[in-house]
Amino acid sequence: MEKLRPIAKMASEKISEYSRVRLVSHNDADGVSAAAVMCHALLREDIVFHASIVSRLDENVVETVNNSTDNGDLVLFCDMGSGQPELIEKVRNDTIIIDHHAPVGDTTAHVMVNPHLADIDGAFYMCASTTAYVVATEMNPENKDLAGLAIAGAIGDKQLFDGENGLILKEGIESGSISIRKGLKIGDGDLAEVLEKTPEPYLDITGEKEKITDFLSILGINGPIEELDESQMKKLTSAVALKLAKKASPEAVDASIGEVCILNHEVLPNVYDMVTLLNCCGKLERGGLALTACLRDEKAAEEGWKLAEQYQQVLMGQIKKAEKNIQKRPHLRYIQGEDMEATGIIAGVVIRYIHPDLPLIALNKVDDVVKISGRGTRKLVDGGLDLAVALREAASGVGGSGGGHNIASGAAIPPGSEEEFLEALDTIIAKQLGNNADEN
Repeated sequence: MEKLRPIAKMASEKISEYSRVRLVSHNDADGVSAAAVMCHALLREDIVFHASIVSRLDENVVETVNNSTDNGDLVLFCDMGSGQPELIEKVRNDTIIIDHHAPVGDTTAHVMVNPHLADIDGAFYMCASTTAYVVATEMNPENKDLAGLAIAGAIGDKQLFDGENGLILKEGIESGSISIRKGLKIGDGDLAEVLEKTPEPYLDITGEKEKITDFLSILGINGPIEELDESQMKKLTSAVALKLAKKASPEAVDASIGEVCILNHEVLPNVYDMVTLLNCCGKLERGGLALTACLRDEKAAEEGWKLAEQYQQVLMGQIKKAEKNIQKRPHLRYIQGEDMEATGIIAGVVIRYIHPDLPLIALNKVDDVVKISGRGTRKLVDGGLDLAVALREAASGVGGSGGGHNIASGAAIPPGSEEEFLEALDTIIAKQLGNNADEN
């Protein structure tokens, strides 16, 4: 953090030189949270901003930015840009990047605030929103009340809290922005309904109302999860841990049981409810609504939550369908489909809770492109897996592009190139993991 703060200070001072900012960020929970942190900070400095939430940075986004900015505006990219220097170069205005993806090549951005530049692994220990929080607090120490939003992004990106994220969490607790409740890491509400509709933790009873009712009946537990006493919560978490131990990855247990952050300044206090709203609205191309909820608009939060509940039902159906259609190659598993919803979330659920032994690749044909989501586990990464490199190399070999993190990455390839892509990807992953056609 000592290395990162001077870079964040440079960015904050540069931002303060402008009266207008064009902000573009990613459409997942981390991207929306990062945008929200910066929007709060800009508002408090009386800096006018125009924000857009997008699914990826591409030529169309650059064109839109160039057509919607005036001379003298600053362009601020959040949760994107570090791996696309060729696109950043095409932005006409001065540019700042706040990101946590591994930087690639040389950038023309005036400042890039990225944990990797400070020897912090952005895949695990800092995300875009916690990086944005450092910039915001350099702009004004009073922005420490934004710690809850920053932590929501880190939880949305499945990050760890034994490093820099943990320092920000501690700061949020000390400032009163965040409180901690121990138990099952799910949203608030009637326990049976939440377990039925929540994809994570993904249990052998998830989505099956009768089995959930029987499960809770045996435990003698019911009612709103936030009203369970300590003994009831211990009984519940122990039973869930036993179910997860059957086939889920060790990190799935850590991600499902422990400390639940309560965001004391936000319109949705339970961080898992907030993450659900942000992810769902982002995927439904209602990123503006999600961002408005992060700006503490209660009506936006109500509307966003209704959309999120509907989307969760669709997502559960997609996960159940994907579970039945998983295919295997020697060094990876994959699913293929068309117009699937939230392939990244689906891939993450499958590898954490169902098949944690091999990387999971989701291929989703949408219009004239096949979008790829790849997910690994910390154990696989420790063994040499780097999905950012693997997807980038395999995609470029078939005329596509890709990148991201070692544990979670994405790509886009032309339709018809799927088999060639998968074959190349399997070979690359085999080399990374040091396997020799292991068929286990």
